[in-house]
Amino acid sequence: MVWKMKESPLLYCQVIHSLPGRIRLGSRAFRYLGKYTKEIMEYLGNAGCITYSEISIITENVLIYYDKDKASPEDIKKIIESVISSYSLVSFQAERKMKSLTSVDERSLQEEPISKILARITITGAVLASSFFLKGPAVVSANLWKRFLTFPAVSSMIMSIPVFKSGVASFKSSMRPNADTLTSVAVLSSIVAGQDISALTTILLADIAELLTAYTMDRTRNAIRDMLSVGEDFAWRMKKDGERERIRVQEVRPNDSILIYTGEKISIDGVVEEGEAVIDQSSITGEYMPAVKTIGDQVFAGSVLKNGFLRVKAEKVGDQTAVARILHLVEEASYQKSDIQLFADRFSAQFIPFNFGLALMVYLFTKNSTRALNMLVVDYSCGVRLSTATAFSASIYTAARNGVLIKGGNYIEKLAESRTLILDKTGTITEGKPQVASMLPAHPWIETREMMELAAAAEETSSHPLALAILDKVKGSGWNIPQHEEIEVFVARGVQTIVEGHVIRVGNMRFMEENHIDTSSIQEKIFTLMQRQEIIVYVAKDEKIIGIIGIQDKLRENMKKSINRLRLLGMDDMILLTGDLEHQADFISHRMAMDDFESEMLPEDKARKILQLQSRGAKVTMVGDGINDAPALAYADVGIAMGGSKTDIAMESADITIASDNPLLIPETVYLSKKTMSIVKQNFASAIGINTLGLVLGSMGVIPVLWAAVLHNSSTIAVVLNSARLLFYDISKEV
Repeated sequence: MVWKMKESPLLYCQVIHSLPGRIRLGSRAFRYLGKYTKEIMEYLGNAGCITYSEISIITENVLIYYDKDKASPEDIKKIIESVISSYSLVSFQAERKMKSLTSVDERSLQEEPISKILARITITGAVLASSFFLKGPAVVSANLWKRFLTFPAVSSMIMSIPVFKSGVASFKSSMRPNADTLTSVAVLSSIVAGQDISALTTILLADIAELLTAYTMDRTRNAIRDMLSVGEDFAWRMKKDGERERIRVQEVRPNDSILIYTGEKISIDGVVEEGEAVIDQSSITGEYMPAVKTIGDQVFAGSVLKNGFLRVKAEKVGDQTAVARILHLVEEASYQKSDIQLFADRFSAQFIPFNFGLALMVYLFTKNSTRALNMLVVDYSCGVRLSTATAFSASIYTAARNGVLIKGGNYIEKLAESRTLILDKTGTITEGKPQVASMLPAHPWIETREMMELAAAAEETSSHPLALAILDKVKGSGWNIPQHEEIEVFVARGVQTIVEGHVIRVGNMRFMEENHIDTSSIQEKIFTLMQRQEIIVYVAKDEKIIGIIGIQDKLRENMKKSINRLRLLGMDDMILLTGDLEHQADFISHRMAMDDFESEMLPEDKARKILQLQSRGAKVTMVGDGINDAPALAYADVGIAMGGSKTDIAMESADITIASDNPLLIPETVYLSKKTMSIVKQNFASAIGINTLGLVLGSMGVIPVLWAAVLHNSSTIAVVLNSARLLFYDISKEV
């Protein structure tokens, strides 16, 4: 069996080949940037390190010659990624337009205003009601043209103008009828047969069904826009002279210093330069606990400053912000159709000619125009197509309301079918933030606080994750960092400083051995921490060991509960893939009750493992942090990025992004996908069953045209309403 990777993410940039001073990079985004190639190459020429560039739209890559003394291949790749990101909106819109093209033209419910559909329903309903009350005895005029001049007939034709246009356009463009072609013929045939009330009823009930679907899609789109809206038209910018000026948000540029006050929404992505504030990030992460932001912290557009003041250096503005990217991804979702949606569209398209053929056959056999007309009034396409679109749109809305962003209905279907789950360790099963787990002084007369304060003094200026864990522990415990002299760093070994005349060394075993510090007296303590799978940091004062600190990447809260729930939902095969050493992977695997694990894996090894599983017929879901796991996320049938990573690559590689750190959202999303597919299948069965009954009864003449129209359109409304139930689902209570 031959397997190929999913289409690469739109903004993903990969090295095709690289030689010293020469590199070729590929990205699907180049496909849509033909008119901007000159502009892009001028920008690259001004980069300082690039001597020549050539963009190929056909092969979707760029060839770069650069000064290898001024830049590395990684530097060039970052420059190209920045260029692609700046044209992301152009690329997204162009791809969305391309994906929206279908083989059979249908009216787009998303493009027709709800107010317009509602107006048609109101007018049609009023005409229908008045016709029932004012109409005299049913007399069919012998004059064919007079049948088109009755009040209900004229109203039917006027209200059907959008349907007529769509039906004719489809026939012209593809020489194939669509659902609107069938409805147009049914309306005209009803009027010809003197069944003007039936024609009006057909239009009314069809509009009601479309209103429900359009409402669901509109609610999904608007709710997500409200959740992610920056909501500010103006911003305060600090000028170079220290004065502030009020400018429109569209005028903000990267590196501007933006002032944000209590109650304002942040309009840019950036880094805090000054101040401290409490920030509500729920619109981005789904996490309703406010976060405290201070100097050096990252903030995102769409967050609300609840209390305090911040001066933020703008990094991404406008369409480059995380909130804009999320919105583009969710808006793209409606064009990413699942297999069952595509089947519904094909099913609808194929059965429309069947209805015409059936009407002809019934007329030839029975010579009864009413029975033949019933075959045009009752069809499968409306119920199947509208209910399926409604179900997936409602599901995407419900997921987004819970902080889960799904790129399209195809991933909902694949997630429901998946039974193999692969989990990354760092940042997925664990928090990806090392914390002090153990503090063991070497002797009883050495206090824990003293040992930790001395360690913090040596680590105070370090940005190493282990150093930050020690500093966080000391600060969080309310302890002090003693005065110390200059800190010396010994790469890959440790740090040292002088406190009150004593040399303090903090580092690994190699660092201790190099400085002839004996650790034999604490071998039992070392063994204890090794048993717990903790990373050991040694602390020495002068030439003597004074203690060890055990640091561990804490397991994510509720991860074990999440895994248990996933098993109940049918995930039979759970595998841990990590770059960690074997004994660490084994420890985590047993703690999480995984079925298997593989250790010391590079990103490409994880992708290879996924292909291996897929070759055996498995549908694989991969959960990772969305950055180092980008290749695996791209190869998996469904890639889920956790932890609110806001990089373009993370959000593009993953098919589903969970914007918070809550692992319980994984089984909740799986449950939602299974519920969605269950409802879609219910709707298929109901729509086909009821309409088949309608066709049988109509062909036998048991029901008149009016009741055939009522039966068909009522079933359509029923299955659309069944799909719309997903709008109100609280998935957190269902799992």
